[in-house]
Amino acid sequence: MGLRPQKVVLGPLVGWLVGDALGRRYKPIPASTVAAVTVLVYRIMSAAMFREAQVTLLAERAREADLPFVVPLGTRSRYVGTDYLRDLAEVLGGTYVRDAQDVGIIASLEELAGPDLDPAAVDPLVREFYEHTTRFKLDIVPEWRMWARPGYLLYRTLVARPLGQANVPMNQRQVMRGILSRIDTIGVDRDVVEVRGWIRSFADGKPIYVGIYTTYRHEDRGYVSVGFPLPDASFTATLEPHARSDGGLTLTSMSKLDHPGHYLTYIDPATRELTSLAVQGFREELHVHVNDSTLRADHAFWVFGFPFLTLRYRMDRRTV
Repeated sequence: MGLRPQKVVLGPLVGWLVGDALGRRYKPIPASTVAAVTVLVYRIMSAAMFREAQVTLLAERAREADLPFVVPLGTRSRYVGTDYLRDLAEVLGGTYVRDAQDVGIIASLEELAGPDLDPAAVDPLVREFYEHTTRFKLDIVPEWRMWARPGYLLYRTLVARPLGQANVPMNQRQVMRGILSRIDTIGVDRDVVEVRGWIRSFADGKPIYVGIYTTYRHEDRGYVSVGFPLPDASFTATLEPHARSDGGLTLTSMSKLDHPGHYLTYIDPATRELTSLAVQGFREELHVHVNDSTLRADHAFWVFGFPFLTLRYRMDRRTV
């Protein structure tokens, strides 16, 4: 699955150049010859210019333990919505807590320690945000690239809203409607939180996204994996942490390591076996830092190598 916009543009361009060149040299020339030469030139140029696959089959009928960078949590219905963790708790048999107090999207920044991150060097305010996310309120400014707006509007209408997932605000006017943020948890006992779900919605209750935040360690490195539940599937972003020189924290999928990346995974409802696609054409990078005593974050996204969205956050302590 190597289709990308660059290839779509390249095709007609190559056809026009080849046709023009052959037409000037050979008259008359059969259209079939022009077509054959065009296809040959296009395939050679495409293979030389676009060497990275956009989507690849990573695993088929794998065990959960074989794919630690995948969050294997989907939904059995066609709708995700803001009550997803309540329904998941019934399936897992755990204790569900709605709008848990004084919890974070991760238990401890120490879980992310590695060659590129010393948790002790991270600014205390950044660390507090990750370990006690509910102490903060978030203001968001979405910045969509103009070329991406038509496609996103179509996706939002046909997919995001009916699904109740990944419904990012289109502009600041939609943000001004009010955005609610909470963390729901599922615990295996009174002391251990097994699942943390960060749920954001508009003030009228319509979901923006439901993300399941997990951490794991591999070869002395910590990673953050965020799973977005889908019907019998999940979309996972696994990010590598890096320390910033200003005490901030960077989480990125753009890495030479094997685990960081994005994964679309089908979860067999009967066997729990996973069939997973690696989506190399999608990338993201998050920078969390303190600027003038204010906690801020810049979350940028790319598709097919093109930047299409940046979410700019300001995090302030809650007063109530």
